[in-house]
Amino acid sequence: MAQGLRLQMMLDAQGSAVGDFACDGRYEGYPGVLHGGIIASVLDGAMTNCLFLHGVAAVTAELVVRFRHPVVPGTSAQVRAWIIEKDSPVFRLQAQLTQDKLVKATAHAIFMLPRGVPGWSVEARG
Repeated sequence: MAQGLRLQMMLDAQGSAVGDFACDGRYEGYPGVLHGGIIASVLDGAMTNCLFLHGVAAVTAELVVRFRHPVVPGTSAQVRAWIIEKDSPVFRLQAQLTQDKLVKATAHAIFMLPRGVPGWSVEARG
């Protein structure tokens, strides 16, 4: 059975995708610190979901993450992603993860529309 990160995102009034991430303790890297790979995955997933919510099915071409403060397991975090540039087939996005009103990690990424992948669409992303 697939587990996944289970991000539930929705668009806010500014067109950003927003949602919560539980920061489950099973994702702990060092004691008391969420694993950086999970944080990067959450930020990437938030940006991907932002595109999906705007009707765009694209894949990550480049991802840069900046870890600002440790993310604490067991305390919910908020994730937000937004499009900064649309020049199809290229999309540039930014995201941030906030916990206890402090920005803990940020990311920026380049996404590309996939070429030559039969059946690839927002509806088929399941």
